[in-house]
Amino acid sequence: CSLVKDDLEARPSNILDLNGKTLTPHDQVAVALRRLSSGESLASTGNALGINQSTVSQITWRFVEAMEAKAVHHLQWPASEAEMEQIKNKFMKIRGLPNCCGVIDATHVLMTVPTVNHSHEVWLDREKKFSMVMQAVVDPDMRFRDVIVGYPGSLSDAVILQSSGFFKLCEEGKRLNGKKKELMEGTELGEYIVGDAGFPLLPWLITPFQHAVPGHQVDFNKRHSATRSVAKIALARLKEMWRIIHGVMWLPDKNKLPRIIFVCCLLHNILIDMEDKELNGVPSSRDHDPDYRQQFCESVSEPGSEIREKLSLYLSRKPPP
Repeated sequence: CSLVKDDLEARPSNILDLNGKTLTPHDQVAVALRRLSSGESLASTGNALGINQSTVSQITWRFVEAMEAKAVHHLQWPASEAEMEQIKNKFMKIRGLPNCCGVIDATHVLMTVPTVNHSHEVWLDREKKFSMVMQAVVDPDMRFRDVIVGYPGSLSDAVILQSSGFFKLCEEGKRLNGKKKELMEGTELGEYIVGDAGFPLLPWLITPFQHAVPGHQVDFNKRHSATRSVAKIALARLKEMWRIIHGVMWLPDKNKLPRIIFVCCLLHNILIDMEDKELNGVPSSRDHDPDYRQQFCESVSEPGSEIREKLSLYLSRKPPP
C-alpha cells in the first residue's frame, strides 16, 4: 500500500463498488491482490467483492502500473561486493559450490488462444501447449535477481537466454565479473551461475555433466542438482502464491501479461524482504512446469567444459591430471 498509494491517489478516481461507495487506495490494493493471488476470473472476483468486473480489471491494471513504477528496487542484481559475498556464502552452505552467484531456470505460463489464427503458432511449445516463457536468476533465499518474460513458448531455454539482456551483460564482462576464487595452485574460478541441461555450458554458466562418469562427475551432478533446487522451489512458490499465472490464462493480452508476471515476481520478493510468515505455509514443491520434459542443449564451450571439470575435481578433493 505504501509503495503504490501516491500513484493511485494521483489519478482521478471515480472507482466505485456496486453500492456506489468510492474505493480507497487500500481497497484497490486489496482488490488487485485478490485478483492476482486467487487466479479467479474478473467476474468471480467482482462478484465476491461486490464490484463490477470491468472495475476489477481497471483496478488491477492500475496496481500493476504503479508497482512497475515504484517497486522495481525489490528486484535487482546485487549492488555491492559485500551483498554478492553473502549470496556466495549461502550457496556454499547448500552443497559446497564455491563462488556461485545464482541459479537460472525457466517456466511456462499457459494460455488459451484461438487455434484458427496462424499467428498464434509461435506460442505453441514443444509439449503442444500455448505458453509464454519466464526466465529467472534466483539467489539462495529464493529471491528473483533477474527476470525476463514475454518470449513465446516455441523458443528453447537456450535461445531465450541468448536473446536476453542478462546474457549480453555477462558476455561483455559487466556481470559475474567480481572476485575470483583460487581452487588450487594455478587454477582460478570466476563468478558463475548454475543451470540445468537446457542451457549452454559457458565459463559463467555451469550445467551438469550429461553423461557423467561415476566418481567426481556423478558427485558434482548431485551437488549441482541440490543447488538448482532453490530456483525450482522459487518458481513453484511464485505460481502457487500468485495463481493468476498458475493455471491456463484465457485469451490474455500478450502485451500486458509479461508485466503482470513481472509484478507477481516483485510481490514474491517483497514477501521475502518482509519475512512474511505466510510463505512458511506454501508447499515447497519443485514442480513449476508439470508435464514438461527436460530440455537438452548441445552447446558446450571449451573454457566452460574445462572450468566444470576442474571444479568437479576440486570438490572431490582430487588434483587435476
